[in-house]
Amino acid sequence: MNLKEKIGTKENPLTLLTPPQSSEYSMHVDTKDGKEILVCTVGKTILHYDIRCLTDLHNMLKDHGDWMELGSKDEKQDTKEGTVEHWGRSTSNPIGGWYGLKKNFRGRFGMYIPPLMEAIGMAEVSHEARGNKMKAI
Repeated sequence: MNLKEKIGTKENPLTLLTPPQSSEYSMHVDTKDGKEILVCTVGKTILHYDIRCLTDLHNMLKDHGDWMELGSKDEKQDTKEGTVEHWGRSTSNPIGGWYGLKKNFRGRFGMYIPPLMEAIGMAEVSHEARGNKMKAI
């Protein structure tokens, strides 16, 4: 099964809950500029992420070998080093920067990507009110 089949399409997206299980959002695979991307819809807000983030984050977490704090932040907020959010925009990740693709909506990587990875069997995510973590499966 490929990612599009697991994650869904615009017509049939995957419905997810944020790590604290407090808000619903959807995720699907689409094509933009000839590349597959993840489209995350939160209410009326639409975010785009490079689909490569799934494999790259999974590999990083496997190398890390333990739970890692999510640390979700908006694009303009500073991130805590050693969190998934920080890694998702770091110049030291495999793409050398942001996995978020829409200017002013590139953040919240640590909020929306981990539950997707959990849903498709790549990671385990804690579901506390605050301070959630994830690890690779």
